[in-house]
Order: sequence, then structure tokens, then C-alpha cells
Amino acid sequence: MIFHLFRRVLALGLTLVAATVVIFVMVEIVPGDAAAVMMGTEATEESLAAVRAELGLDGPPVQRYLAWIGGMLEGDFGTSYTYRTPVRDLIGDRVWVSGPLALMSLALSTAIAIPAGIFAASRRGRPADLAVTAATQVGVAIPNFWFAMLLVIVFAVELKIVSAGGFPGWDAGFAPALGSLALPAAALALPQAAILTRVMRSALLDTLTEDYIRTARAKGLSQRQAIRRHGVRNALIPVLTIIGMQFSFLLAGAIIIENVFFLPGLGQLVFQGIVQRDLIVVKSVTVLLVFAVVLVTLAVDLAYAAVDPRLRRRA
Repeated sequence: MIFHLFRRVLALGLTLVAATVVIFVMVEIVPGDAAAVMMGTEATEESLAAVRAELGLDGPPVQRYLAWIGGMLEGDFGTSYTYRTPVRDLIGDRVWVSGPLALMSLALSTAIAIPAGIFAASRRGRPADLAVTAATQVGVAIPNFWFAMLLVIVFAVELKIVSAGGFPGWDAGFAPALGSLALPAAALALPQAAILTRVMRSALLDTLTEDYIRTARAKGLSQRQAIRRHGVRNALIPVLTIIGMQFSFLLAGAIIIENVFFLPGLGQLVFQGIVQRDLIVVKSVTVLLVFAVVLVTLAVDLAYAAVDPRLRRRA
């Protein structure tokens, strides 16, 4: 198992290195000049050259790549061209918004999807199963920003239970900060819960046809007991895969929701960096998100082995 873990860490480390190369190359070939964006259309060539030298944009690409990687390994992500602030501080401020938002969304979608998938699979072909399937179809078809606006209208405008947007900060108190993330988390979680419910239902239906389920029923277990003791655990492998993918999406792909609710998260920071050609912010935040995806992938691999003993023996 230790050797298997070492191989996975090595493979994911190589993936991270390859990702940094791709990110650097893709950002470099994007049209536009960061110095020209900063200085405006009236800037002279001399001033543009001075700004490029100050920002380190006048060196050869290999030198800039190595300097960027070396700085990140030392914890120095560079300085934002736009904010004139260390990128590390910008990320540190915003990760405390995007991180809890992603965790809340994932917890909510999982809490909805797994019981709903088990409920539908145990009643295959019945009206309850058809109702859950229809609800998941609606959840997959409707985009999350529509859910977001609907939730704002109902809970913020009509019922006035929570605020319509903004983030007061964790210094304002745990309850106000958590309350400001409730609607965005729900808007992100509902479509993801629909996808996860379908995966859970399908995986559990496949499991219920296995011989060990029939053997468990023959020994006297009820269908509910067979599902709880044997079916759910063996159906979790594809579910864990989707959960890992969903966390990566929720952490990196919440740009629209963050703009709908005016949340200062990582998605909004990347969007502003792209618009303003703040290359160092775009590169650093993207690498951070890739690193988070790599860690989640490793955690999912370890969860596979924890759920299925056969994978531990195979490893």
C-alpha cells in the first residue's frame, strides 16, 4: 500500500509539473500586452519598456518560467500588476471565501444525492423512482445561475431571510459569514446533487444484481438491510469519483455564482486577472487550483482503498 501511495504521489507530481508548463505557455500566447493595459493607449515605447523590465516581462520565456516556479516553491507568487499587492495575500484573502463555499456546496449536494439515489434505486420502476429521476433531469438541465437568481428572489427579496449578496468577512462573526454563503452554496449544490443522484442510483442498481446481494437476501436479510450493509459500500466507487470531480469544479468553476452574489472569491479574482491582463495572478491562481485538484485526486484514490478492501490487496 505504501508503494502504491508513492507511485500515485509521483504520478500526480509529474502531472502538476506538466500543468505548470501548459499554464505558462497558454498564458504567454494569449494576445495582449500587460504593460500596455497598465499604462494605457497614450504610453510611449520607453515607458512600456521600463514597465516590462520592472515586471520581468522582458526576459526569455525559459528564464521567466524558472523564476516563476522557483518563487512559488519558496512561497513567493509574485506581485500583482494591477493591485500592486503580493499575489499570495490576494489568494489568502479569497481562498477563505471559495474554500468554505466549495465545501458547503459539496456537503449539501452529497447529503441530498446519496439518500435520494438509494431511495430511487430501492424503488426501481415505482412512482417514487420516476419522481426522483424527473427531478434530477430538471436539476441537470437548469443552469446554476438560474437557481441562484431564483433563490435570491425567494429567500432574500420576498422572505428577507438572508442577504442578497456580499460577504461580510469572517471577522464579522461565524454566523453572518456562513449565512452569506448559504444561498450561493445551495445554488451550486442543487445541479451537482442532481448529477450525483443519478450516479448513485445507477451504481446501486448495478450492485443489486450481484450474487452477494442475492446471497444476503437468501440468508434472511431484507432488501433494506442488504442495501445498507452490502450494496451502498460497493456502489461508492463511482460516486467517490464524481464527488472528487465536483469538488474541483466547485472550487474553480464558481465564477458566475461569485459574480451573481458579489463574493470576493478565487473565481472572481481569476476573471478580473484575465480582463486586466494580470498574468501573474492568472498563472498563480490556476496553478493553485490545479494543485487542489491533484490533492483531491489523491484523496479519492485513498478513499477507494478505504471503501473497497480488494483495491488494497491489488495495490
